[in-house]
Amino acid sequence: MQRATLKTWFLVHKWTSLVCTLFLLLLCLTGLPLVFGEEIAHLAEPHVDAAASDAPPRDLDAQVRTAVAQYPGNVPLFVGWDPDAPTVYVNTGARADTPPPQMQTALLHAITGEVVPAAQFNEGVMYFLYRLHTDLFLGLPGMLFMGAMGLLFAVAIISGLVLYGPFMRKQPFGTLRTGRSRRLAWLDLHNVLGVVTLGWALVVGITGAINTIAKPLEQAWQGQQLGEFAARYAGQPRPTTLSSLQAAVETARAAEPGMRPAFVSFPGTGYSGDHHYGVFMQGTTALTERLYRPVLIDAQTGALTAQPQLPLYMSVLLLSQPLHFGDYGALPLKILWALLDLLTIAVLVSGLYLWVKRGSTEARVSEIERAAQTGAVA
Repeated sequence: MQRATLKTWFLVHKWTSLVCTLFLLLLCLTGLPLVFGEEIAHLAEPHVDAAASDAPPRDLDAQVRTAVAQYPGNVPLFVGWDPDAPTVYVNTGARADTPPPQMQTALLHAITGEVVPAAQFNEGVMYFLYRLHTDLFLGLPGMLFMGAMGLLFAVAIISGLVLYGPFMRKQPFGTLRTGRSRRLAWLDLHNVLGVVTLGWALVVGITGAINTIAKPLEQAWQGQQLGEFAARYAGQPRPTTLSSLQAAVETARAAEPGMRPAFVSFPGTGYSGDHHYGVFMQGTTALTERLYRPVLIDAQTGALTAQPQLPLYMSVLLLSQPLHFGDYGALPLKILWALLDLLTIAVLVSGLYLWVKRGSTEARVSEIERAAQTGAVA
């Protein structure tokens, strides 16, 4: 590699790393408990005993009435099921387009309808960490900014590999030269841990960046595909009297055999237009349970309207969200994700140390040149 090219890669690595490091430290520290968010939530929830196995689930319309009674004046927005517990959640709000931070949630036993005490999803320490991790409490601008930091991180990883690659050919993998200078030992530690976490860090960084554009992608899908069906109801007011939710879910089950309902959106929430229930079905495997299939049910007549296919960009988004937090392989994979997260924190901290002890750019480029030629650093 020519010296000018080497210097360019060094400057790319230096400045992309420097710009994003503090924010990545924040992401790694807040992401560590979020990896186990589901387990922490279940620990915080009261134990819910399953009723008799042959008892039928309670009618969903009755569940909604119970939930709304907890929050007088609210309207139902979403209904969903916990696949790991016999519970149904009902999100309500003051109006149909209530944003998530203002929603109130009722948790009900799926069979008996008993109200289960549960913390609101938009309260508590985990919610604080989630908002800090995703958007710095700045909404969409904060999400896009964090996504840009994730892309800078990917560039820093690739440029670091370019710089470290020639040295790797001259030394056994995992070499730590501890007998010379402290800075050299930190450099080797930074490089070795960077290579160990390289694949994981690229996956997490890129999927994190994809997740930050979730809202624009959802809005694009709603405007394109759902807009087609909404056009059929142009000029018609949103229905005030809705057909049976239970019947709508049963219609969706019949339309998509082999799948199970994940959640239902009510008219006006943005997920199914102003005139439909959106029954979002999911598969039963670790992969297919992430790929939702929407079934639109006319909220006034109860008739099946359409089964639109999710576009490719929505499928990519849905697959990247659980991959970011290691949700595909249950607890063992989450533990691996947490260990790699800790190693990445060590990479970032060692990188900050090396920047403090950086010296001149020319000295560092000469150091890399010598390492590439002989495997040694003076």
